[in-house]
Amino acid sequence: MTKWLNLYGKQYLGFWALGLVLFVLQEIPYIIMPLFHPEKNPIMNMQESSLVLEVCEKILGVMCIVLMTFVVHGDAGFFSIKSGKEKLFFCVAMGILLMNFGGWYLYFTGHQSLAVMMIFIVALPPLYYVFIGLWRENIPLVAAGIAFLVVHFVHVLGNLKMG
Repeated sequence: MTKWLNLYGKQYLGFWALGLVLFVLQEIPYIIMPLFHPEKNPIMNMQESSLVLEVCEKILGVMCIVLMTFVVHGDAGFFSIKSGKEKLFFCVAMGILLMNFGGWYLYFTGHQSLAVMMIFIVALPPLYYVFIGLWRENIPLVAAGIAFLVVHFVHVLGNLKMG
């Protein structure tokens, strides 16, 4: 982990390589999707319901990745789960990631109900970012993750209901 410039308090502009790894882990289902060729693929074939929500969703999603990778807490090491709070938030983030993978498994095997898509595939990735932010004491990431959750959920629900 590298710190370049103090932003405020103990938050620094820097680089956290593990943040990129955590992002790529969350993207694995999209990376392997071409191997599965789901017969129906409503997530990837949605009609757009709102250009404003689409733009906000993209901005907030990219913000989460940028904040996770380039905003670092001054007291945090490259990988730290020393305190009970750090252990809890890290374990919750990893549990969310595993549940997300479970949701993608259901999706790839044809279980594509609205509940499976909205809970496991839509809601969990932003929550993953929120809990990584809590683990790393990255308050801007927590805030962006919560906003991303709301916008992403409303946007995808609107798209799926149009289809």
